[in-house]
Amino acid sequence: MLFAAGQGTRLAPLTDRHPKCLVTAGNKPLLEHNINKLKAAGVETLVINVHHFAEQVIEFIQSKDFGLTIHISEEQDLLGQGGGLLFASKYFQGEDAFLVCNSDVYTDLDLRALISAHNDSQGLATLAVANRETSRYLRFDQSNNLCGWENRKTGENISWSSNSYEEWAFNGIQVISSGFFNYMDDLGTSFSTIPVYLKAAQAGEKIKAFPMDQSYWIDIGTVKKLEALRQYLSK
Repeated sequence: MLFAAGQGTRLAPLTDRHPKCLVTAGNKPLLEHNINKLKAAGVETLVINVHHFAEQVIEFIQSKDFGLTIHISEEQDLLGQGGGLLFASKYFQGEDAFLVCNSDVYTDLDLRALISAHNDSQGLATLAVANRETSRYLRFDQSNNLCGWENRKTGENISWSSNSYEEWAFNGIQVISSGFFNYMDDLGTSFSTIPVYLKAAQAGEKIKAFPMDQSYWIDIGTVKKLEALRQYLSK
């Protein structure tokens, strides 16, 4: 699944008339970069959620022959990653596991390696993480299993392992097994994946870290970061 529903308010005025996922870098929209990368990783069927300027995203997808089966999950209200996955869950019926990415992220991460690591772990989810500065961190024990979370802005935190842990920033790329949907019962309609992972890990599920510090990664959330990506792609 590729998330493409966000409003991209921090990218204004570029997003005043167009969705964030269609902002261009390296002569291609961010959405196209991500679809091509997913296809190169062996993805054959793709779900894309839309909301902000949804008709423009749909028109762009229909104008291209990506060689993939693409389903559109149109959200009337923004549902967050967790809510968006739940809303689109009908497309994942019968799937053992699926890859989830954000269209406003650009990376050269080896997605096949991430998928392979997830399959080897036999866990519920495998999350691409990095040692970078952010306000919220996931905590992983010495076996790379999720064991807590911290929000440094609010002071909120939770840990359930007596062992030492490392804190990693989540990079929004993940492989999820279908049992993930079993932990969404009481979270409403709009929520992120993080409370789902915390709930599942506390119930004994393996939520694994996949460190990706050696890979290029950028979240195109601001005009400054977009310009940084454009410079990177021009090299």
